[in-house]
Amino acid sequence: MSDTKTKDAPATEGQTDRRLNMIEAVNEALDVMMERDPNTVIMGEDVGYFGGVFRCTAGLQEKYGKTRVFDTPISECGIIAAAVGMGAYGLRPVPEIQFADYIYPGLDQLISEAARLRYRSAAEFTAPITVRSPFGGGIFGGQTHSQSPEAIFAHVSGLKTVIPATPYDAKGLLISAIEDNDPVIFFEPKRIYNGPFSGYYDKPVEPWKRFEASIVPEGYYNIPLGKARYATKGEELTILAYGTMVHVVEAICREKGVEADIVDLRTIVPVDIETIEESVRKTGRCLIVHEATRTAGFGAELSALVTERCFYHLEAPVLRVTGFDTPYPHSLEWAYFPGPIRIGEALDKILSE
Repeated sequence: MSDTKTKDAPATEGQTDRRLNMIEAVNEALDVMMERDPNTVIMGEDVGYFGGVFRCTAGLQEKYGKTRVFDTPISECGIIAAAVGMGAYGLRPVPEIQFADYIYPGLDQLISEAARLRYRSAAEFTAPITVRSPFGGGIFGGQTHSQSPEAIFAHVSGLKTVIPATPYDAKGLLISAIEDNDPVIFFEPKRIYNGPFSGYYDKPVEPWKRFEASIVPEGYYNIPLGKARYATKGEELTILAYGTMVHVVEAICREKGVEADIVDLRTIVPVDIETIEESVRKTGRCLIVHEATRTAGFGAELSALVTERCFYHLEAPVLRVTGFDTPYPHSLEWAYFPGPIRIGEALDKILSE
C-alpha cells in the first residue's frame, strides 16, 4: 500500500486534501470527458439509472441524458458490436462489461473488428472505443466473477490494455484511453475500488482516503498510455506488477524489510520496456507477480522480455508468482490468490541466489 504521493501527480494549489476512491475517480474521468466531448457516450448493462453494478457511472445519466448514458440488453457481443459501429461513425463510445468474466462473447467483435478496423480500412475508419470492465478476484466472486483475462487482449495487435492501481491513475489513464483513437481495454481491479489491499484477507479494509495515491485533481488531466511508474524504489530487486498486486507486493516488501523497485506497469500494451530495463539492469533480479493463470499469462511475456534484454545483468533467474492453471476457486480463493506466503517465499528465494 502506497504511503507516497504518485510522483506524476501535479501540484494543484488548493486541492492537496482532495481524495477519492477508485470508483469516484473513474466516475469523474467519465464526467470530464462527457463534458469536454459531446461524442462521448456510455453504454452497458445497468449503467444508466442504476449507475452500474459498482456505481462507477452513478449520476451521469441524470446529468447527460438517456441518449448519452444508456442501458443495453444483456448481450456483450451486441454491446461491443454496436460500439464498433458507433466509433466508425464518429462517436467515442465507452461500453461497460459488468465483469471481465462476461467479456468473452464480445471477443470476435473486439479482435476481428475493433482491433483491425484502422488497418483494414487504411486508416479511413478507426474504432475509438474504451471497454471498461472490473476484473480480478479477492471478493469471493468464484469462477465466473474473478477472472483476469488481460493476456488474451495483450496478444491482439491493435488493442491497448490498461490496468490502473490507484485513484489518481484511474482518472488520468481513463481520460487518455477515451481520447485514444484506437480501441482500449480498461480493466479496473475491483478488489481495490475502495482501498488498497495488503494481501491479508482477514485484516480490515483501509479506505483510499488514508493514502496519498487517492489525491485526485479536479478537472482534466491525463497520464500517457505506455508509461510505468515506480511505486517504490530500492536496490535489492525489481518487482513487476499491476493492479491489485502492486499493493500486495508493496505491503509484503515493507513487512519483510525488502527494498525493491516495484514497477507498476499501468499499461501492459503498450508496455514501458525502457523503465523495466532501467530497473532490472540496476538491481540484477526480477520478480513478476500477477493474479491471472500462469501458463501464457502476461508474466511469461515479461519474463521473456527481461531475459532477452537484460540477461547479462541478471544475478538470478527471473521468478513468477501467479494464479494457478485452474478456474478461480470460491472456497480456496486465498490459496489461489498470490498472497503473503507465496510472494514471501519467492522473495526469499530470489534474494538468496
